[in-house]
Amino acid sequence: METFINKAEASGIIALDLLDYRPTTEIVELDIKDHLFMGMIVKEKEFKESIAAIDFSVYNEKAVGIICSTDAIIPPWVYMFLMEKLSPYAIYVDLNNAEDVLLDLWKRRLTYADLKHYKNQKVVVRARADHDPSLYLLAAGLLKPLVKSLMYGEIGLPKVIFKT
Repeated sequence: METFINKAEASGIIALDLLDYRPTTEIVELDIKDHLFMGMIVKEKEFKESIAAIDFSVYNEKAVGIICSTDAIIPPWVYMFLMEKLSPYAIYVDLNNAEDVLLDLWKRRLTYADLKHYKNQKVVVRARADHDPSLYLLAAGLLKPLVKSLMYGEIGLPKVIFKT
């Protein structure tokens, strides 16, 4: 009887899946346009009244991306005013669309992750076509000082990035 050896398992390579660090926080957008005079102009009194009418509790425990879907000129105090209203509720606020907020939060989770269990290991970062390349850039920078070798792809057929 022949014994089959799983060469991938025997290689000692461990996988890091960036998907494990994807934030689970709900991300919503707040469009300033909806609170502008004619959708284009910040009139202080009207803007503040419009913002005061918002139930900010809907942003509780969410990440908020502030956007303006028109080419209006928004004075900086508007962002400060919005932050003051959102800060008791939102866990994160940025001047970006939801996609960019997601990427930023993802990078933060990866940056602050405890990666010490990868120390002196052979590590492959799993390939996923839908991940932003900046996540791979960050992962390589974080892992390089720790790992014995860094690879990209899958355990069975990795692309070697470096070996020590």
